[in-house]
Amino acid sequence: MRAGGVRHARVARLYDRRDLRVEMAEIAAPDEGEVLLKMAACGICGSDLHYYQDGGFGPVRVQEPIIPGHEASGHVAALGAGISGLAVGELVAVNPSKPCGTCHFCREGLAIHCLNMHFMGSAMRLPHAQGMFRDWLVVPAGQCFPAGRLVSAGEAACAEPLAVSLHAVGQAGDLTGKQVLVTGAGPIGALVVAAARQAGAEAIVVTDLADAALARAEAMGATRVVNIRRDPAGLAEYETDKGQFDVVFECSAAEPALRGAIAAVRPRGLIVQVGVTGDITLPLNGLVGKELRWIGSQRFDDEFAGAVALIAERRIDVRPIISHAFPVDQAVQAFEQAGDRSSACKVQLTFHGPN
Repeated sequence: MRAGGVRHARVARLYDRRDLRVEMAEIAAPDEGEVLLKMAACGICGSDLHYYQDGGFGPVRVQEPIIPGHEASGHVAALGAGISGLAVGELVAVNPSKPCGTCHFCREGLAIHCLNMHFMGSAMRLPHAQGMFRDWLVVPAGQCFPAGRLVSAGEAACAEPLAVSLHAVGQAGDLTGKQVLVTGAGPIGALVVAAARQAGAEAIVVTDLADAALARAEAMGATRVVNIRRDPAGLAEYETDKGQFDVVFECSAAEPALRGAIAAVRPRGLIVQVGVTGDITLPLNGLVGKELRWIGSQRFDDEFAGAVALIAERRIDVRPIISHAFPVDQAVQAFEQAGDRSSACKVQLTFHGPN
């Protein structure tokens, strides 16, 4: 609502572990080059969940109140001066990433490693970068990507995790005809399956501990799924003759999964590490003996635009991963649901807030 010309919005703000409060905050009018969005949907990412459950992950800790949320879509409500290419009422996906453009990594074309990256909803820096769990958002127009008329707001909000997955798959090069293993069938793992299928992989085997997650992986294009909890030796046949997989996308960050990946990938194969965790112990002899390549993959850059296009045209259908949606007033319930991997995949907050 408006009071004295000021717009107010509900925001879900995290103060400490499991201390998430829905509050009111003032929202400014868009300035030149900015857009006012009426937010529609925003997904709960694994990092958001770590903030809520644990106060952070690794060295990244919540040190001051933060509005989480970086997987979002909204409708254009107002345009600041000097903007073209966007229309009021249009559904857009919001790229949460804004590199500085001036540091030496940006100048080298490595904006993904920007030294001054502003990433919405991140506690990596002080002050924390506020995120998108809110009714209204003012954002630079360059971070808004039209999502077309075919898909829902919830689908458009999946552009960010799909971009992460596209970047990971891009690290592997040409997947045409390749044998692929994906370990971990959470939202990112399921989207990696879809991206690998889009990239031409011939076979995609997926492992996880939960049947619900594996069912979603099948819906996203997996050719075989293995519940490692129920069938610990389920990958044994792929370990013969020094390993069968050309590429492994390790999305679980679980030490047993990485050990299994090293055993099942062929000599001079590639392991793309997508999942993150703390320190783990690795069988270096296997890594060295097979001459494996093990590379990391973080976030995304230009892939965001491609992710929006794939979703907008349903060339990648993200609907199977969206398991739950809660109104922002039920943000705490949404986070609790997101912590239940037996049934939850991508849990989203929805916004139908004050005008």
